[in-house]
Amino acid sequence: MSGRLVILGAGGHAVSVADVFLAGARADISLEGFVAPEPLDHWPLEEFPVLGEDGDLKTLCKRRKLTHFLVGVGSVCGGAEARHRLFELGRAAGLEPAMAVHPAAVVSRWARLGPGTVVMAGAVINARSHIGSNVIVNTGAVVDHDAEISDHVHIAPGAVLSGGVAVGEGSLIGVGAIIRQGLSIASDVTVAAGAVVITDVPAGATVLGVPGRLRES
Repeated sequence: MSGRLVILGAGGHAVSVADVFLAGARADISLEGFVAPEPLDHWPLEEFPVLGEDGDLKTLCKRRKLTHFLVGVGSVCGGAEARHRLFELGRAAGLEPAMAVHPAAVVSRWARLGPGTVVMAGAVINARSHIGSNVIVNTGAVVDHDAEISDHVHIAPGAVLSGGVAVGEGSLIGVGAIIRQGLSIASDVTVAAGAVVITDVPAGATVLGVPGRLRES
């Protein structure tokens, strides 16, 4: 029996996730459409419709015989509450988290990717790195060897994580940020775009600048 996938979200990132999934072209799972958080005035993808709203998901699963899901919402600050909530929503509806890896990404045979993870074009994940569940490794990002990336993390386009970096649950590594080798980034951290991190970062912190410094409250 073939699987049927729904993407939870209906914004620009959701369309990008669909593009990655379709580029990977899994013969055993088809994309059925999207689920939006609220009604939309306009939807440009006629081939893959918005099937309903978040609250309709369990009903949609039965009616459309859905089997799999991917989260199609990114994050712009550490915490990733919406991504975590949607991941649990999909699982509570009885769906299995899929995985999407763009064929233009490079993933080591010795790397491990968790369920629900999306790896976009040009990304690199090197040997012995462990990527958790529902992680985004966005366009052109680099995760070097022996990294430990926890669940619901977003590694934004062009970010570079050197070898042995650990990133805690729900953190955001911003566009073009650089993390020095061997550092620990705790949970719910925001590393701002372009920041260069040279020391460990505590939970809930925001890091800005070159070299990176904690934002004062």
